Amino acid sequence: MNLGISATEYVSQIRNGQISAEEFIAKTLDRIRTVEGKVHAYITIDEQNALNQARIIDKKIKAKERIGALFGMPISIKDNICTSGIRTTCASKMLENFIAPYDATVVSRLKQDDAIIIGKVNLDEFAMGSTTEFSCFGPSRNPWNVEYVPGGSSGGSGVSVSALECVASLGSDTGGSVRSPASFCSVVGLKPTYGLVSRYGLVSYANSIEQIGPVARKVEDIALIMNTISGHDSHDDTTVEKGRVDYLQDLNAGVKGKKIGLVSQMTGDGVDKEVSSATNAAVSKFQDLEAECIPISLDSVEHSVAAYYTIASAEASSNLSRYDNLRYGFDLGTEGYEFKAYVSKVRSNFGPEVTRRMLLGAFVLSAGYYGKYYLKAQKVRAMMKSQIDDAFKKVDFLVAPTMPILPFKIGEKIDDPLTLYLLDANTIMANLTGIPAISVPFAISSSGLPIGIQIFANSFQDKNLLQAAYALQQTTHLPEVPV
Repeated sequence: MNLGISATEYVSQIRNGQISAEEFIAKTLDRIRTVEGKVHAYITIDEQNALNQARIIDKKIKAKERIGALFGMPISIKDNICTSGIRTTCASKMLENFIAPYDATVVSRLKQDDAIIIGKVNLDEFAMGSTTEFSCFGPSRNPWNVEYVPGGSSGGSGVSVSALECVASLGSDTGGSVRSPASFCSVVGLKPTYGLVSRYGLVSYANSIEQIGPVARKVEDIALIMNTISGHDSHDDTTVEKGRVDYLQDLNAGVKGKKIGLVSQMTGDGVDKEVSSATNAAVSKFQDLEAECIPISLDSVEHSVAAYYTIASAEASSNLSRYDNLRYGFDLGTEGYEFKAYVSKVRSNFGPEVTRRMLLGAFVLSAGYYGKYYLKAQKVRAMMKSQIDDAFKKVDFLVAPTMPILPFKIGEKIDDPLTLYLLDANTIMANLTGIPAISVPFAISSSGLPIGIQIFANSFQDKNLLQAAYALQQTTHLPEVPV
């Protein structure tokens, strides 16, 4: 049995009776047992429940009852998205044994379409990081070379899909956290338009910029998952009612006659030579597909990292203030503590990156510094949105490398937060402006490490974005993951 099949191939084989859901889940669990010690994608594996659900779905198929569109497909969930009955840890000691009393809307919708939640996957603590090294459960490892980082913060999502430990995954993307591991692990990752997918049940980090997004092996798999998880949700007032969209329909429409802008500020200094070469090759592929490619300048990109970390840290500082260990947390009695001393002791259990961002957020919101930093960051954000709106009057899509460099060794940059922050330079724009962006696997470097190409579209043009990504995907022929 081929565990490397796409989600759409899985559905087809289930429908045709070539495989059973139970057989596929069992083989997937075997695969997890085989490779998990090398890659550490999962925090929690829901083995018995997954097998039980698969048996129920097989019985439905045999009885010719109505089956949801996902037919028992094994899907992993980033461990900052709430799941009833399975713990949601956010990779933090603070929530190590927390079990949410409800499912996130995206999880409910997956279950309604008969997906099987096979487990919860690793991340940087509270989704704050770009490498998955800031997890209290230890780092995930890149399936293409286990000595290297898989990207983050949705590293477990990227690894679990790339290493064939599930068919698809859900991650969250606050500054590139779905697209970074997609690029580093040679899978596809989509950050949808802000408001297209419900955030209800996503543990808050930075509400105004974060978005849940799918990770899968093929663009058509992303389209299939989006058909299930997208749409208005009465539990999330930021979701927008746009009517039903079939993201699989006309996926092969191509890019003939489309205009594509290559973002100058994302392809210059600091970009690895092989990444730059792959980006130029991707532009050539688009031209071969009869798209017109032109350079586009977005000056505000140069200020995006500073603006993003100011805004995100401010929102994180506010959101994480709720973790005082009085409503939920770990076992630490209050006896002998004054209130502030107790909260201080509790919060010493946050990891170094979460602590850093909380302190930064408290600082930029403090009296005397609000206007100097936070307000200025919001002005940069507004300027960036204005420039994006102008750019999409000239082009249909924007293109750039997803990550400016190749994956690097675990531990190599962990003590250099500024360098790690600068890795997000190409992905942040989509979050600050709310537009959709996708990372598509495009090449493998001379050292055997993946390179992803990023495509942006205007707000709520997610279907067109998937069509462009699918067109680029059809030009590539990449090797299988070596792990």
